[in-house]
Amino acid sequence: MAKHTIVLLPGDGIGPEVTNAAHRVLEAAGLSADWVEVPAGATAIDQGYDNVLPQITLDAIRQYKIALKGPVTTPVGKGFKSVNVQLRQKLHLYAAVRPVRSLTGVKTRYEGVDMVIVRENTEGLYSGIENEITPGVVTSMKVATEVGCTRIARFAFDYAMKRHRRKVTSFHKANIMKLTDGLFLECARRVHQNEFPEVEYDEVIIDAGCMRLVQDPTKLDVLLMENLYGDLISDLCAGLVGGLGVVPGSNIGTDYAVFEAVHGSAPDIAGKGIANPLAVIMSGVMMLNHLGEEAIADKVKNAYNAILAEGDKAKLTRDLGGTASTDQFTDALIAKL
Repeated sequence: MAKHTIVLLPGDGIGPEVTNAAHRVLEAAGLSADWVEVPAGATAIDQGYDNVLPQITLDAIRQYKIALKGPVTTPVGKGFKSVNVQLRQKLHLYAAVRPVRSLTGVKTRYEGVDMVIVRENTEGLYSGIENEITPGVVTSMKVATEVGCTRIARFAFDYAMKRHRRKVTSFHKANIMKLTDGLFLECARRVHQNEFPEVEYDEVIIDAGCMRLVQDPTKLDVLLMENLYGDLISDLCAGLVGGLGVVPGSNIGTDYAVFEAVHGSAPDIAGKGIANPLAVIMSGVMMLNHLGEEAIADKVKNAYNAILAEGDKAKLTRDLGGTASTDQFTDALIAKL
């Protein structure tokens, strides 16, 4: 087993609590790693940096190429630009990957859900191009490039083929946004026809796709979409399997990868020791697989699957119907290892 160097961004709010839990679990499972901790979000400002994403943080990720990140707070309607958006754009983390699957012991309206949302991560309406034309009139520009649309399509088809998935489905609104979403579909079709004809492919207008998701999410497999759609749909899909506390995420580029829980920083419960660390632990499993540490990844995954299946309320956090604190859940998971 190789020794790895991993950049750790604890974030703010509940971030330090849940990333500490993930760190403990990964080490207990046998991961050999040096951890380089760097600030992001409100924590960076508190530490005296003049930016929520300091240069020291970007430099560390560029040097070591792999990071595990806790949630960070993003102001609504004002304040600094999203740390997540900055990370994705500055490091060219063009593919957001969010697996969504039903978990034994987590009761929801649905069973047998097993989807992967592949989201273009650097363009679309999140490009940050907004202007006030005149008082009371503002515009936001949606950006789509052939390069960006092609590489995310290629990523989705390659992911589906390597993991033996059934189908790639593009969610779009090309009936209205004929140029931007039209380009997205054009690139996906070209990649499918020229490079991955063996992978089944179809397209669904996004509003109809949302209806299909809540009717029967088991009929969908790999979902490919542009930035804003992927943000919305990945959270919707998380609700099908128990919420953001049980869904991992990753941001992948050509050179770097950042793994993160997809939930927010929950400042209302920060410091109370009751946050659920499972999502960031699951993201750590994705990171382990990315690093080639599949045996350790399976060990952690089997442990949390067993804890959830047992349903012991003393070992589950409150959002999962239990009474356990963050540390109690983590201790139970380590004991199961």
